Amino acid sequence: MDKIGHVFSAYQIGKQGAHLLNWSGVSKQNQLIYGATLGFGFLTAVEVLDGYSSEWGFSWGDVGANALGTGLYISQELLWKEQRIDVKFSFRQTRYAELRPDKLGASFFEQVLKDYNGQTYWLSFNLHAFFKESNIPKWLNLALGYGGEGMLSGIEVTDNQLLTSNRRYRQYYISLDVNLSKIRTNSALLKSVFSVFNMIKIPFPSLEINKNGAVFHLFH
Repeated sequence: MDKIGHVFSAYQIGKQGAHLLNWSGVSKQNQLIYGATLGFGFLTAVEVLDGYSSEWGFSWGDVGANALGTGLYISQELLWKEQRIDVKFSFRQTRYAELRPDKLGASFFEQVLKDYNGQTYWLSFNLHAFFKESNIPKWLNLALGYGGEGMLSGIEVTDNQLLTSNRRYRQYYISLDVNLSKIRTNSALLKSVFSVFNMIKIPFPSLEINKNGAVFHLFH
């Protein structure tokens, strides 16, 4: 989950950096060079600092994930001159944080950052962008999600260590989503708000597939 979080962060920071330079009148080429790479540069600098920490340490895997997130944004701009696939995030509170509030967060905002069990990362595909001659609404997306369950620490532990019988497993989701940037409005303020909050996956009915089978969620 940590690596996917790096992909998401690098993509979104780069996307907002490019949008900011576009708003400032910077050329498209420089938007991609200086704006879209902002996420990679910032997160990799943090990774270098982590290398001096006894608790965290440097990770080439994290650097690779940063590059993947940045590359996903830049490649779409070069290929399609638009973002047809967005990397998005959603969160739900879980019971695991109560077991380890020191590691998974005591408050809601801490849990959003620390509790991987409640995090889901999505690839959100804009359907109209791929089928431009269709009558599909321009704001409608198909979202494929990835999450995990049973994570109480950085390593897998035995039952008696954390008083839980849960085992880690992966979760895969399919759902619908809304591309807020495709909603028409004449308000510059709303356009800015939609641009920022478009990183959040809008709740819709979803189908989860995991090692135990399939589960339907009314909203995810």
